[in-house]
Amino acid sequence: MLALSGCSIKKVAISSLGNALAKSSSTSFASDDDPELVQDAVPFALKLIESLIGEAPRHRGLLTAACSGFTEYAYAFVQQKADFIESQDLNRATEMRMRAKKLYLRGLDYGMRGIEVDFPEFRNQLKKDPEAILAKMTRKHVPLLYWTASAWAAAFAIDKADSGLSVDQPLMEKMMRRALALDEEWGMGSIHDFLISWEAGHASTGGSYEKARQHFERAVALSKGLRAAPYLSFAEGVSVGTQNKKEFQEILNAALKVDVNKAPDQRLSNVIMQRRATWLLAHIDELFTE
Repeated sequence: MLALSGCSIKKVAISSLGNALAKSSSTSFASDDDPELVQDAVPFALKLIESLIGEAPRHRGLLTAACSGFTEYAYAFVQQKADFIESQDLNRATEMRMRAKKLYLRGLDYGMRGIEVDFPEFRNQLKKDPEAILAKMTRKHVPLLYWTASAWAAAFAIDKADSGLSVDQPLMEKMMRRALALDEEWGMGSIHDFLISWEAGHASTGGSYEKARQHFERAVALSKGLRAAPYLSFAEGVSVGTQNKKEFQEILNAALKVDVNKAPDQRLSNVIMQRRATWLLAHIDELFTE
């Protein structure tokens, strides 16, 4: 009885710590204005989350935090840096992108595991009948749907030659559209950011620049112009895709005007996106033919 009691206490303690860590890891990092400080801190936090998942493998909060954490870290501090150094060191940039892909896939696995807490065999069911399994999901699953689909799509975007990822593109889209249907306002319109890039990136295969523009307008409206991310998604997806250089400059300058202090929980994202906007403007001649 004492052994069972001790085991139960340990589980409760891990669950409580997991709840606190899953909540604080996202809020404390998101409100920071020092990307370098966060870059150094996140790996430790992610490994701590992974160690707790080892003790509580069905803790949805920890699994969600791992999925979002690896996805955000891969983009902000690995993939984006690869873009920045590509012109100076192509080999190093390629290595970093492959590392980013691995991190995205790591996040994807945690996201799938998080969904499978409520829907066992979700991965198999998603491939067999995506509409049926996704219809069972509710608003509480939106964060997992968003981050899991984001990790999946980001891994594919890095390595489009990966046939395994390529064939799963419709599933990524269905997951994100289900998230949109459940809670359009989640993350101040963040789901629309994904769909801006998705529609623009598939403009020649069923997507639409016009639909991407509609998602952009909706993302800006839902965020009240307090997030830079939709401007970046639109500029890189639509403006570059349609070779509209003037629009590209206007959109990125609008992103740079976003006040990073007006939405504290978006501060880090805005700082990172504004850095990217500045970099893109400095490389504008490489993106446009005229």
